[in-house]
Amino acid sequence: MTLRLYNARILSMVEGQDIFTGEIIVEGNKISYVGESDKAPKVAADREIDCMGNVLMPGFKNCHTHSGMTAFRSLADDLNLQDWLYNEIFPREAKMDGEDCYWLTKLAILEYLTSGVTAIEDMYLTPETIADACQEMGMRCELVSGLNKFGPTLEVLEERYNKLNGKYPLVGFKMGVHAEYTCDKELLENVSKLIHKYEAPLYVHMSETKTEVDECIGRYGITPVALFDSLGLFDFGGVIYHGVWTTPEDWEILKKRGVMVVSNPASNAKLASGIAPLTDYLREGITVALGTDGPSSNNALDMFREMYLAAVMGKVREMDPLAVPAVEVLKMATVNGSKTLEHPDTDVLAAGKLADIIMIDLSKPNMQPVLNIPNNIVYSGCKSNIKMTMIDGKILYENGQFIGVDVDEIYRKSEEIMEKLR
Repeated sequence: MTLRLYNARILSMVEGQDIFTGEIIVEGNKISYVGESDKAPKVAADREIDCMGNVLMPGFKNCHTHSGMTAFRSLADDLNLQDWLYNEIFPREAKMDGEDCYWLTKLAILEYLTSGVTAIEDMYLTPETIADACQEMGMRCELVSGLNKFGPTLEVLEERYNKLNGKYPLVGFKMGVHAEYTCDKELLENVSKLIHKYEAPLYVHMSETKTEVDECIGRYGITPVALFDSLGLFDFGGVIYHGVWTTPEDWEILKKRGVMVVSNPASNAKLASGIAPLTDYLREGITVALGTDGPSSNNALDMFREMYLAAVMGKVREMDPLAVPAVEVLKMATVNGSKTLEHPDTDVLAAGKLADIIMIDLSKPNMQPVLNIPNNIVYSGCKSNIKMTMIDGKILYENGQFIGVDVDEIYRKSEEIMEKLR
């Protein structure tokens, strides 16, 4: 199928390229042209969309989430991380099966689409059924192992790595562990062997709370970042989720190993975990992306809120209004997200890239006047500004409607599951 999107303001996110008025041609699942309309090739488009001066830009990448936790939205609020996790979440998760995760993931995907999210990095219980849900819904996804001392086994991790990478066009699988505090040292050493066997990056919750870091230092005499580095777990790079309580020595390790940080400002604020040192990461050249975390610790899967909080909380942390500029936050939500996902074909709008495109509605009051579009998106944008979400060349959400999805069935199935887990 060939689509022509014209009369658009194009925010390509290509380094050094300003917003311009033009059009985008999509052929199949790829962009074949981005540029001014008078220079565009003539094509026989199956559909032409007049963008009416609205913004086309790369989709947002939600680089840390637990989609199946939609079951626990607003169920265990106003608790600290340890109480929330061990007393409320883990006992309920023990009752969940693959079918539950399948439907709850579909529910989350509906919310991602309304927020302009075109790819997710999802760590949850049954990656096989999550993969099915994402492929069926058209959501681009990198599944992440949450291996810990409670399960699954190393053999299962390796089997999933080999089975799920390549099973579906839109889905991949990353090696990871849940966290230092849920893994003993022997398990981490064995994961390191697996990492080296496949020369794979590692993904992990890390340095989320001060208590977590202090307890790791109490056990091993070093921070979680330093521990993982000493075990060779970062030898092929990777990603740490949260990175709130890191040290200058940790930053040197992250830089040396090419480890990236996914910040989750809403979840970190709600759980009172702290504010990540984004200014330090930017200064040190450490790649930062954004994620919502799960819909229980957040509770919304809203990338506009994450962008706003990343910017303003970074300013509060430094007591400097110049800290964490909006343009850097927009880069975190798009270009840098593609880096953590290892999806280089989804970072910007350019010919040859995959057609993961969103349209931002500028006609809403919160986008007027149109003085600085990137700043408007970060500081005043909201989910109601998402007019279209396209993934892999297919429009999945347009003008408030989901395309080709039985929303009522997803709601009904999800409610049945939630009743079981309450």
